Amino acid sequence: MGAKRKKEDAPEMAEDADIDDGGSRDRRNRQKVEKKEEFRPSMIKNKEKRSAAHAKLKHQKKLEKRKTKKAREAADKQALELGEEPPQRSVPRTIENTREADETVCKPDDAELFVANDADEFSSILRRERAPKILITTCRFHSTRGPAFISELLSVIPNAHYYKRGTYDLKKIVEYATKEDFTTLIVVHTSRREPDALLVTSLPSGPTAHFKLSKLVLRKEIKNHGNPTGHVPELVLNNFTTRLGHRVGRMIQSLFPQNPDFRGRRVVTFHNQRDYIFFRHHRYIFETKESKQQDSKSKKGKDAEDKSTGQQVIARLQECGPRFVLKLKSLQHGTFDTRGGEYEWVHKPEMDTSRRRFFL
Repeated sequence: MGAKRKKEDAPEMAEDADIDDGGSRDRRNRQKVEKKEEFRPSMIKNKEKRSAAHAKLKHQKKLEKRKTKKAREAADKQALELGEEPPQRSVPRTIENTREADETVCKPDDAELFVANDADEFSSILRRERAPKILITTCRFHSTRGPAFISELLSVIPNAHYYKRGTYDLKKIVEYATKEDFTTLIVVHTSRREPDALLVTSLPSGPTAHFKLSKLVLRKEIKNHGNPTGHVPELVLNNFTTRLGHRVGRMIQSLFPQNPDFRGRRVVTFHNQRDYIFFRHHRYIFETKESKQQDSKSKKGKDAEDKSTGQQVIARLQECGPRFVLKLKSLQHGTFDTRGGEYEWVHKPEMDTSRRRFFL
């Protein structure tokens, strides 16, 4: 009986297998068609045709983007005419606005933070009780590009003085700078004939910050650069949000006098983004230009006459240089001490497990 059942069930199983094979065959054919329909310029082997196809595709994307922008502007204009609120624009997801939650982010109503600011090492300079005085030196083996970078640092930081390192130990230099009433010691470290690190020590009691220096561009390498004046610059610090970032920001702030000369129109910017501190040095100028306002009589705007001429204020920037990027490697209590020094914060490779975790 069992054998007969198997023989009877066999044709049915074969039919099911044929149906399954047919379905999988159709699926494969559909996938092949989809693959054929997906066209990419990189599939073209000829270089000229590939570049032409890429340019055409880029132009189409640009037209689509312009079309959506015009439609959005028309919707906003219509909402304003009707007295309604314009539709909300979607905020793009970035690494910055999706960063991991951090308990050390400073809040504006944090009373403990204000008390710590009044008692830290930089309070006397930031309250103008003491004028900043900077000593800049190099490591024992400096390069040809190092002095050029130091000369530009001297033009950026007011009341900065350069001393040759010679064979002196760094601890002796710290003692000498403390006796001469210097407030900060900056050591420019070079490797392979290129400045690659900055050691910033606040005197007389620290802290000491070690920064990695990268992407250095000197003033002469910047196109259409300007020459800075001797005025005290304005200081801009961006995105130093955590307790550690706030402390580093106050250390940078203590390098500059707290009475900027606005007539000089100089701006020094330290912009923190993803724990990389970008340095820029600019001069700005305000210009007034006459702008013509047109009043269209017809709907199509064919017959247009000049109604009035108004003045428009335009701000222009001119970069003075240098340009570089800093990344904090360690923050140490007290002055420079490699053996017995205690560290407030040290960067370790195991900290870089997430792209959305920032410390400054």
